[in-house]
Amino acid sequence: MPARHWLAAARLRTLPLAAASVWCGGLLAKTAGHFNSTVLVLSTATAAALQIFSNFANDYGDARHGADSPLRQGPERMVAAGRISLRTMRYALAASALLCCLLGITLLAVALPAIQAARPQAWLLWLLLGAAAVIAAFTYTAGRKPYGYSGGGDASVLLFFGWLGVLGSEYLHTGRLNLGSLLPATALGLWCAMVLNLNNMRDIRSDTAAGKYTIAARLGLPRAKYYHAALLAAASLMWWLWLPQTATAAPIRAGLQVFLLLLALSHLFLLNKAQSWQALDQLLPQWSLSILGWVCVLWMAV
Repeated sequence: MPARHWLAAARLRTLPLAAASVWCGGLLAKTAGHFNSTVLVLSTATAAALQIFSNFANDYGDARHGADSPLRQGPERMVAAGRISLRTMRYALAASALLCCLLGITLLAVALPAIQAARPQAWLLWLLLGAAAVIAAFTYTAGRKPYGYSGGGDASVLLFFGWLGVLGSEYLHTGRLNLGSLLPATALGLWCAMVLNLNNMRDIRSDTAAGKYTIAARLGLPRAKYYHAALLAAASLMWWLWLPQTATAAPIRAGLQVFLLLLALSHLFLLNKAQSWQALDQLLPQWSLSILGWVCVLWMAV
C-alpha cells in the first residue's frame, strides 16, 4: 500500500496543533524555572502520536457512518475512497494506540521521578488521563454513539488540547498544577477549536446529510462564522490579559500584543472572504501554523 495513502490518512497538517499544545506547556514551565528538555521531546512525540491516532479513527469512523460520502468536499479520505480498507485501518488503529501507550508510559517514567511525584497515585492518575485521551480520540467519530456527531467535538478540543495538553504538560515539567496558567491554556484550546470549526464549516453539507450535527452544522455557515469570530475574540483577550503576567520587558510585551492583534484581524479578514469550501480548507493549515507560530514567538520573547 503506497505510503502517500497513510500520510494522507495521518493528516500531517493537523500536527502543528499537537506540538503547540505541549510546547505551550513547556513555555509555561520555562517561565516558572522548571523546564526539562527530555520531557518536552517525549511530550511532543506522544501528542503527535495521539493526533495521528485520532486522524486514523476519524477516517475510519466517518467512513463507517457515512459522513465521508460523495457529498463531502475537501481532501480525499482514505477509507471512504477505498485506498485503505476498514480491516487494514483497524490494524493501524491498534498499532497507533499501542504506540501512544508506549510513548506515554516512557514520558511518565522520565517525568514523574524527576519531579519527585512518582507515587502510585500519580502514576494511576496519569495512566487514566492517557487512557481517556485515547478513548476520546477514538469515540469522536467511531464507535456506536460518536460524540462528534452531536456537537461535542469543540468542547473535547478545548479539554484535551487546552486544559489537559497545556496544564498537563506543564505539570510534567514542574510537578505542580498552576491555576495561573488557565488563561493561556484556555486561549490555546479555543484557538484549536477554531481549526475544528473550520473543518466543520467546510463539511456542513455532507455532515448534515449523514446526521453529523456539529456546532457548525447546527448554526449554518453565516452564524458559524460569528461563532468562529467569538472563539477568536475570547482567546485573543485571554492572551492579552496573560501577557502582562510574564517577566518580559514592557516593549517586548507591547510588540507581542500588536502581533497578536494583527494575527487575529488577518484571520478574520480571510474568514470573511472565504465563501467556498476550498477557501475554508485553505484556512485550516494556515491557522494551524499560525497557532504554532504564535507559541514559537512566545518562546523567543518570554
